[in-house]
Amino acid sequence: MADVARLAGVSVTTVSHVINGTRPASERTTRAVRAAIERTGYSQNVLARALARQRTQSLGLAISGLSNPYFSDVIAAVEATATNAGDTLLLAETRDDPEQELKAVRALVERRVDGLLLAPSPGAAELALPYLRTQEIPVVLLDRFADDALDQVGSENERPTQELVAHLVSCGHTRIGMVVGIAGLSTTVERVRGYRAGLRAAGLPDDGELIADGGSHADRAREAVDALLDLPDPPTALVSGNNHMTIGVLRALKARGLKVPGDIALVAFDDFEWADLFSPRLTVIAQPTAQLGERAVELLLSRLVDPSLPPRTERLQARFVHRDSCGCPASAVVLP
Repeated sequence: MADVARLAGVSVTTVSHVINGTRPASERTTRAVRAAIERTGYSQNVLARALARQRTQSLGLAISGLSNPYFSDVIAAVEATATNAGDTLLLAETRDDPEQELKAVRALVERRVDGLLLAPSPGAAELALPYLRTQEIPVVLLDRFADDALDQVGSENERPTQELVAHLVSCGHTRIGMVVGIAGLSTTVERVRGYRAGLRAAGLPDDGELIADGGSHADRAREAVDALLDLPDPPTALVSGNNHMTIGVLRALKARGLKVPGDIALVAFDDFEWADLFSPRLTVIAQPTAQLGERAVELLLSRLVDPSLPPRTERLQARFVHRDSCGCPASAVVLP
């Protein structure tokens, strides 16, 4: 900046104001500074500037399944909101593995992000979260709930899953299976709780044999469906716990030559852009992905402004989307 100032015949302070737009400068001065910048090839030292301001204008996001359409939508909303606020988003993949998650979180912290968004793995309470508490960095938990002492934002899970079950019951199903996600995640626990609440509300037995572990993965979900269909009294309807598993569920049904909904009904948690392109179109619970990403960033930015705020846990409303895969008429009863 000193070289630029000498060439332009102005002070270093004036150069700074021209570059950052922090104070008006005459057109002549602005042209002189721009010309000097071009001659010297000057570029700002972002890190030095960040150290001086105590901000790097960057936010970190540690999340699993970057190829998952649901998380892709959330990430897009996070990035757009961060960019609008003047921040850069740094991404790190956790693979829902506690040790990989710790590495990802450490890498983001070491890059001096101003705050961190984390979709916690099942083992976050043992590794990543204790580490973050020692770093005194603002953290918001995204999509999954793991620590009431931190800011958290995610969708409702229990009530919407109960609504899916009630919808299937209203259409005459009494053997309803569920393919569930990774054990230990709050989303899995809450959706299973909602499924069981739906069975109880309908007076149906809940013996656990109709719950199969899909591990939040398409291949595992396919195996889970095979296990359910091999039962002596197989289900006539299925609830898929998330959109990644829904792909595996559909593959398993196709491999067995079963028609949806003619042979078996299917409903799922998570909507995605092409859900209504399937034949039949999928009946789902749609999570507010855009609002989820936006609100997570808003919580983090407000925490940066005022670290003394009490911890906040927010749940956003999910929406029932009736299509064809359930085999129920549009007039079928669902929970209000």
